[in-house]
Amino acid sequence: MADVKAPKKDDKAAEGAADGAAVEGADAPKKSKKKLIIIGAVVLVLLLGGGGAAAYFMGLFGHAKEEGLQCENVKEGDEHYAACAEQLAKTVTGSTPGVFVTIPDMVVNLNATGRQQRFLKIALKVELEKAEQQAAFEAILPRTIDQFQTYLRELRVEDLRGSSGIYRMKLELLNRVRAAAPDVAIKDILFQEILIQ
Repeated sequence: MADVKAPKKDDKAAEGAADGAAVEGADAPKKSKKKLIIIGAVVLVLLLGGGGAAAYFMGLFGHAKEEGLQCENVKEGDEHYAACAEQLAKTVTGSTPGVFVTIPDMVVNLNATGRQQRFLKIALKVELEKAEQQAAFEAILPRTIDQFQTYLRELRVEDLRGSSGIYRMKLELLNRVRAAAPDVAIKDILFQEILIQ
């Protein structure tokens, strides 16, 4: 009988060892799951942070300052079209009217692919912020007209279709007059007549 009791103690020790191994085995998967969750959370935070930073610097959060917008190449449907329209509206409204200088009527032939020539007749006024700047602007008026005609001759009839075409032409002309007269505060360009033949 002594032989029978001895194996029972060994069996209990073996069971205790097996239970201890089972407890250690249960702790090991819990620890590895915790590590995986922590690593996964860190990776997720890094990805979200990096993606958010990239989106911010690409201008997806609208942080781009309106002064830094390049509106001369913006078309309807482009990313910054609404911001450029808002910028143009702010320059036009919200202040007292300036001085209007009439630009002589211009007739230019449009860029045509077929044999038929197409012409654009345009009459405009340039609005200056201050009356004192009118003489300075009129002194460089030939340069302004040259800038306008150079741009207008490159247009096609398709470029002038719809309100978006006219808006884009307005932005282009406004940018060109400001480039031709950098020392004069230009508020806006106003179309008096646009005729395509």
